[in-house]
Amino acid sequence: MLKRLFFTALAAAVVVGMGYAQQSTAQVTIPVKRTPAYSGKQMYTNYCAPCHGVNGRGSGPVAVALKVAPSDLTVLSKDHNGKFPSAHIISVLQFGAETPAHGSAEMPVWGPIFGQMDHPDATHDVQVLRISNLSRYVETLQAK
Repeated sequence: MLKRLFFTALAAAVVVGMGYAQQSTAQVTIPVKRTPAYSGKQMYTNYCAPCHGVNGRGSGPVAVALKVAPSDLTVLSKDHNGKFPSAHIISVLQFGAETPAHGSAEMPVWGPIFGQMDHPDATHDVQVLRISNLSRYVETLQAK
C-alpha cells in the first residue's frame, strides 16, 4: 500500500514538473492605471516604457522577461525612409502586431484596453484620442 502511494505521488510530481518545465517564461503583467487621454507622454510612461524603456530603445525593466525583445521605437522614421509611420503605429496600438517583423505578439493590444478605460458613456472618440496622442508622443522619440 505504501509502495503504491509512493509511486502515485512520484508520477504526479513528474507530470507537474514536466508541465512546469514546458512553460517558457513567466507571465508579464503591466498594471494599467487610467491616464488622461490628452497626455501621450504620460500614457507612454505608464504603458510603453516598462518594455520599450523611457527612451524608446527597447530597454525597459520588463524587457528581459520577454521572449522577443521590444522594438526600438526611436528608429521607426529611419526604417521608413525618414517618414514616421503613424498609420502603422496607430494600427498596432489599436489591433496588435500581426507579424514578428512589426512587433511581438506579446505586446498588448491597447485599443480594447483604452476603450474600457474611460467612463462607459465615453465615445469611441476618446479611445481614438488616446491612440492618436500616444502615437504622436512616440513620434517625438525618433532619432535625429
